[in-house]
Amino acid sequence: MREIKTLALIMIGMLFVGCAVADDDDARAYFGGRSASDENAPPFSGAVLANDTLYVSGVLGLIDGKVPDDPADEARAVMDAIKAQVEGAGMTMDDVVFVQIFCSDVSHYAAFNAVYRTYFTREYPARAFLGAGTLLFNARFEVLATAVKRPAE
Repeated sequence: MREIKTLALIMIGMLFVGCAVADDDDARAYFGGRSASDENAPPFSGAVLANDTLYVSGVLGLIDGKVPDDPADEARAVMDAIKAQVEGAGMTMDDVVFVQIFCSDVSHYAAFNAVYRTYFTREYPARAFLGAGTLLFNARFEVLATAVKRPAE
């Protein structure tokens, strides 16, 4: 049993070393990037591309700065914003591997799903749909996503 634990610890250590080395070689691109030196800018970038992985910050589905009256319109606006970030990085929505949805009221689950389904043509990404209470600007949805560029087929 002690040998298995030792082997497991060695393997975990090798993973951490591999991750540390990979981080040194990361090529990064910022979309909607903001600098920590700009005190007037919100403290986040819209998306960060690290090698072939895109991390999209939480996005709201505002239209002209306001939450639409219809939950489906808001879901469409938020998914359009995610799609724009993904395509801006040279990917498609089918490159998205994980989506996290924060929802102010889970009774909007079906309305969100009806819109969400239309953005993918292949397998759906892994996903979490979380009841979150009040969101910024009283939005119903805030969505973040991770995409990994698929190899050329």
